[in-house]
Amino acid sequence: MLCSKIFQEAMVMKKFAIVVFAALLCCSSVCAAEKTYTWKISTIRPAGTAIDNDVKVFIEEVKTKSNGRINIEIYPNAQLGDYTVVQERISVGSVEMAVQSISTSVDRQLQMVNLPYLVKDWNGIRKNFRTGSPFMDWLAERLAKQDIKLLGMWPSYFGGIALAKEPPSPGDPSVNKGLKVRVMPQKSYELLGESQGYMATPLPLAETFTALQTGIVDGIFGAGAEGYYANYRDLVKFYIPSNTHVEAWPLIMNMELWESLSDGDKKIIAEAAQHLEDHRMEVGEADTAYNEKRLEDYGAKIIRLTPEQLSACAEAARKAIFPAIREAIGPKNFDAVVSMINE
Repeated sequence: MLCSKIFQEAMVMKKFAIVVFAALLCCSSVCAAEKTYTWKISTIRPAGTAIDNDVKVFIEEVKTKSNGRINIEIYPNAQLGDYTVVQERISVGSVEMAVQSISTSVDRQLQMVNLPYLVKDWNGIRKNFRTGSPFMDWLAERLAKQDIKLLGMWPSYFGGIALAKEPPSPGDPSVNKGLKVRVMPQKSYELLGESQGYMATPLPLAETFTALQTGIVDGIFGAGAEGYYANYRDLVKFYIPSNTHVEAWPLIMNMELWESLSDGDKKIIAEAAQHLEDHRMEVGEADTAYNEKRLEDYGAKIIRLTPEQLSACAEAARKAIFPAIREAIGPKNFDAVVSMINE
């Protein structure tokens, strides 16, 4: 009888322990699902610009779908540092998110993202700079090596040539233009300027306005109508939308933070990121035309090239640039990426 009573008490205690454990497990799951966050997201344009407005929509969608648990504070106009610094800070987790230019300081292969004339038009952007494409899968793998999660892409514009003086034969890259132009301090952009018939002068962005204002250079490579209007509209007298390169900004996040999220929160972030990307793919081309019109309305002459002239410019650039970049990052790496591009 005593043994039977002890056995019964033991069974009661076991059942009680199971109930308590289940309750604790349930509580733990609920607590995990209800975790709240406050993150920072960095952008490189001022408040009120297209990227600022789109990121605010992204933030609101995340906040709404998470019932206010995930709050993201936007820091526009590179308030948290320039894009190279912010990318490093995302890698270590001191900044959670950003939509910005991609830094190649850690990984030279990432210069393929804005390689001149990698694609020729917005159809090429929509095919290759969209989540799920082979090119984006490659980019995600490269960024993951820096502990960065790629969530989506925000293509800003195609690059063009802004000038203070009108060039001779602007659509013929074989003609020496006799003009000095600022290019980014990258070999590919120095070769780009020279391939189009200009004298390339590598300069940091911070020195560009003064150089153009004082006549040290006669024009600028490295941005598009949006950037030229925002920063140089008083100096730009001619603009050539020659589609020199794609300025595409990845939406990135610290990888450790991403992996710590619940499946539900990952879904919320991923869906909002996809909506951000899809919207830009729809309106990006029209936004480019809008900014070209703003430059024109401000007094710049827009020099439009024929399809044949655009093809000639692209061919000259690729002939000058591709072999040099292929050698710089390795033929196998270069060829693998180029083979992914769907024209």
